[in-house]
Amino acid sequence: MGDTDHDIYLRPIGWVRGGRIAPLDDAWDSVTATIALDAAQFGSEALAGLDAFSHIEVLYRFHRVPDDEVIASARHPRGRSDWPKVGIFAQRGKGRPNRLGVGICRLLKVEGLTLTVQSLDAIDGTPVLDIKPVMAEFLPRGDVRQPAWSHEIMREYW
Repeated sequence: MGDTDHDIYLRPIGWVRGGRIAPLDDAWDSVTATIALDAAQFGSEALAGLDAFSHIEVLYRFHRVPDDEVIASARHPRGRSDWPKVGIFAQRGKGRPNRLGVGICRLLKVEGLTLTVQSLDAIDGTPVLDIKPVMAEFLPRGDVRQPAWSHEIMREYW
């Protein structure tokens, strides 16, 4: 491996438009926004057939997280000392090492290069890195296990 094999450069495929302008923690279910694909990279054929799916998975970048807010160790989620201190990879906070977010949202409409979505937990201006259709066969098989504090944190999220 050469030295350059360690760096990865990603070009946004589009941007979130509308919805929230501030990265608030809860009540994302009522948020409707659009994802505008970059017309310099894509034609509408890139979205052909996507409207047959009810949900999409969106990979995006937390573009407003400054370097000094990136976390590489453990912390109490949302600063709550009544929840256990857990490592950054045991939570879904925005201060991640590569500032990557991923979410599943409802796909309401596809029109040209614009997707209308609901419940995407990303804010206006967020760079979108990839979009995939949600297929039941890719969802977890069997029971999903998670600690009690994570159920508490998600109680008001959607």
